[in-house]
Amino acid sequence: MSGMRGRVLVGPAPLRQIEAVFGPILQEAGLEVRYPPRRQILEEVQMTEAELLEHLPGCVAAIAGSEPYTRRVIERAAAAGLLVIARAGVGYDGVDVAAASEYGVVVCYAPGTNHEAVAEHTFALMLGLLRNIRGQDQAIRRGEWPRRAVEPARGKVLGIIGLGRIGKAVARRARVFGMTVLAHDIAPDHTFAAAEGIQLVPLETLLRQADIVTLHVPKTPQTVNLICRQTIQWMKPNALLINTARGGIVNESDLYEALRSGRLAGAGLDVFAEEPPCSSPLLQLDNVLLTAHTAGVDHRSREEMARVPAQAITRLLAGEWPEEWIVNPQVQDAFLRRWRQWKERV
Repeated sequence: MSGMRGRVLVGPAPLRQIEAVFGPILQEAGLEVRYPPRRQILEEVQMTEAELLEHLPGCVAAIAGSEPYTRRVIERAAAAGLLVIARAGVGYDGVDVAAASEYGVVVCYAPGTNHEAVAEHTFALMLGLLRNIRGQDQAIRRGEWPRRAVEPARGKVLGIIGLGRIGKAVARRARVFGMTVLAHDIAPDHTFAAAEGIQLVPLETLLRQADIVTLHVPKTPQTVNLICRQTIQWMKPNALLINTARGGIVNESDLYEALRSGRLAGAGLDVFAEEPPCSSPLLQLDNVLLTAHTAGVDHRSREEMARVPAQAITRLLAGEWPEEWIVNPQVQDAFLRRWRQWKERV
């Protein structure tokens, strides 16, 4: 591995703060770490498609955040030698996986690195809404003393949409809080559900019965606008909605109307269709608790999400095939042909 040569673009600017976690992994493999332009480093803003088109070509791999790895970006970068896009996270909806496969580029992700962090954040939003933390804080700052009864978590029915790693982590915590747990998943783990006392139900049943609905599904054509005017009508009038999954799963216009009218009691949102959501009317509502797509990013999970893509890149460039991290295994033959050509050059 010491004979490797090549550059790796580290797209998420905040990762520069923890280069000691992933940098040595890449450098020991003979790879040079390259960061985004100075603007991203100083302001911690996301790289644009134009900036990726400028800075990614010539790199053999990329550690990706939520930057738009579009077909244009991948086509140009692959022509210049890109072999691997490794996502520092568990979602990869920012990567055109079909295009990557077409051009022989492996796409990796980092499963199992942030599910506990997201579960903790889910409960932070849930408890913040139930106990009116924001409202109490603001009232006290105005000189008031709003000492009133608040809602408990215990005894509530929690509906989990998506019972993968994150949904399971949420379910375990919910049971400790004394909640009844319903779940909906297109490919449910019946063994886990039985062991944890979780009732698996159709989506409509979950929405009609849950006091709190929390989303833990990927953003796919099937889940876009999953929560919309129609499905909101199935929910209890006093229900809460938590979204720590992806923007776009919730139709924000329909959610705004439901919250403004009192059809729903409140929402805790960590993700948005457009980030940051500067022009969203949701920002004007008092019954919404907002965070900045930080659910999966605490200090511990951030280190794991940086380490895994670096390991995936070095293993792939060493001729290994870390299947547990690979999103598009069908690209293996095309990748290996391109990898051999790269090895001959370096």
